[in-house]
Amino acid sequence: MPNLEHPAYPAATLLQLESLVPCRESQVSMLLSIFGERQQFSFPSIFIYGHTSSGKTYVMQTLLKTLQLPHVFVNCVEYFTSRLLLEEILFQLQSCSSGTVQNSHMSCDTLNDFVRLFKQAVESQELQDQTLYIVLDRAEQLREMEANILPAFLRLQELTDRNVTVVLLSEIVWELFRPNIGCFEPFTLYFPDYSIGHLQKILSQNHPPEYSADFYAAYINILLGVFYMVCRDLKELQHLAALNFSKYCEPVVRGEANERDTRKLWKNIEPHLKKAMQTVYLREISSTQWERLQHDDGEPSQLKGLSAHTHVELPYYSKFLLIAAYLASYNPVRTDKRFFLKHHGKIRKTNFMKKHEK
Repeated sequence: MPNLEHPAYPAATLLQLESLVPCRESQVSMLLSIFGERQQFSFPSIFIYGHTSSGKTYVMQTLLKTLQLPHVFVNCVEYFTSRLLLEEILFQLQSCSSGTVQNSHMSCDTLNDFVRLFKQAVESQELQDQTLYIVLDRAEQLREMEANILPAFLRLQELTDRNVTVVLLSEIVWELFRPNIGCFEPFTLYFPDYSIGHLQKILSQNHPPEYSADFYAAYINILLGVFYMVCRDLKELQHLAALNFSKYCEPVVRGEANERDTRKLWKNIEPHLKKAMQTVYLREISSTQWERLQHDDGEPSQLKGLSAHTHVELPYYSKFLLIAAYLASYNPVRTDKRFFLKHHGKIRKTNFMKKHEK
């Protein structure tokens, strides 16, 4: 019995969508209810938030592509100014309307220009007959732009009088977005973190064809048992799973054990997983270097440079704060006013100073 049901889309398409977004069926079902049918007006703006690697971007991209809904997808980190962002939306919109890739960007300096050009771009009958979705990934960057950009996107449907829905994807909550002057409130949807059962199910889907699904699932179970308490990032866990699987298979490849000898397999992989614990998130060494270390049975500390923890790069301003604190610690407290204030008043010359002047 499929979990996703919607009268506007074929059952086969929904079944395919369900297989592509495991453990996110409830969120996809909610989005389908909000979207409605293709020709219906949807909610003007939707705000989706959750921690990193909780599937926000992947689910939206997969949903829109699988259902073949007209959409524009823009990363606000890549297009970090309002002009770049508005021009990229218009550029993708032209390509979506004409079906061909455009070679030149349309100049757009103000929000009024954007609204006018947006209306022109959606004149085609195909875009007028169904909802257009504008997805802004890493939407927290909008707070760094002009004050009218975020409120305008939240009510773009009203400003353009077109069937358009703006979807904001972010890792922070809506309360940190809301302007002091007020704005249109979007529909908020939360993507929770994957549980250990969800991670087990998702990671087990990527098993190599030469090994059985049960064998790879047992390996993922061991991997999560070691790393789940310190790392719940799906992308990082996928990287670790791909990196250490060859070491887990060594006893099977050499013929020293079969796929069911979990004790021997665990004994072989345990020291290597402990080494990998030292470099979780840090990426101190490349994957090629890590595989070479495993092959040579070396220690991560044998590598020079970053891997030996001999060099730590501080943020730009932190360096100067640290240097200033170090220098200030060598001055007496009574001289702080003299050294660190521009207008500290007259300096009273002591007998000691007058003696040296003579």
